[in-house]
Amino acid sequence: MRVSDVGEFGLIARVAARLGSPEPPAGPGDDAAVVPIPSGYVIATTDLLVEGRHFRFDWSSPYDVGRKAAAQSLADVAAMGATPTALLVGLACPPSTLIEVADGLADGLRDECAGVGVAVVGGDTVSAAEVCLAVTALGDLRGAAPLTRSGARPGESVVLAGTVGRAAAGLQLLLAGVRDGPLVAAHRRPTPPYAAGPALARAGATSLLDVSDGLLADLGHVAAASGVVLEVDADALRAVVPGVDVRHLLTGGEDHGLAGTLPAGVDPPPGVAVIGRVLAVVPGADGPGVRVVGEGVPPDLRGGPTKGASPGGWDHFRASAG
Repeated sequence: MRVSDVGEFGLIARVAARLGSPEPPAGPGDDAAVVPIPSGYVIATTDLLVEGRHFRFDWSSPYDVGRKAAAQSLADVAAMGATPTALLVGLACPPSTLIEVADGLADGLRDECAGVGVAVVGGDTVSAAEVCLAVTALGDLRGAAPLTRSGARPGESVVLAGTVGRAAAGLQLLLAGVRDGPLVAAHRRPTPPYAAGPALARAGATSLLDVSDGLLADLGHVAAASGVVLEVDADALRAVVPGVDVRHLLTGGEDHGLAGTLPAGVDPPPGVAVIGRVLAVVPGADGPGVRVVGEGVPPDLRGGPTKGASPGGWDHFRASAG
């Protein structure tokens, strides 16, 4: 058996099972770990960006890559309802790498962090065959409970902060030879709604995650963890992100919008839109999952029960590099 036989999330499940279960409230399986300390909890998350897999220097500048590397980890902190506090960065690169590349990466990391009032506080370097960034982000809940994937309940609203689908549309343009425009910019340098995470926590959100692998796939994790059905309204989604094909809206990752659930009757914070509702699993019918309603949704994206796979989204070990 190979890693490609089980896929990304199957691999994570196997490794997590061998490592053992940490103490609650949250360990492997959410956007970030919640680590107990005497004064409360520390939010901790880590991400990898590999040249040729997550970025190409003929498409993106080193500065863009630095911004993107910081953004995807900072977004995971926000998805727990926390405020980012610091980043640590590991850099692997060939010895022949131009020093201007390292400078650009550092400048991008610095500026993305500055936008949320944090800094890179340490890291490591090593030689490798290609450029790779390993980013660890830390965050503070400031006394609040963490927002996990398991709190959604029937009758609640499904909400979205930020955008989805634009980065995927930009990638399609880059593959077609287009090098400029707002969608291409969205792929090169995402703009996560960092402040929306703590704002949703204050508003009483019951679940939240960072949309990094596609809305349909990521909401599937909420559905599975919460034991519910999430119904997404494609027409409401189009109103939030106009001008993007519905396939990109439902399956495109790397915008790092935040999606989750709010109790019935609670008004979303500014910049957060309602895109669906939470339903109970009907006894004798399909189990927890995501379904999509609305006009013009292809049959293969209308959803169904979630069974640990990544429906319509990104899986690193079942997708080609590029």
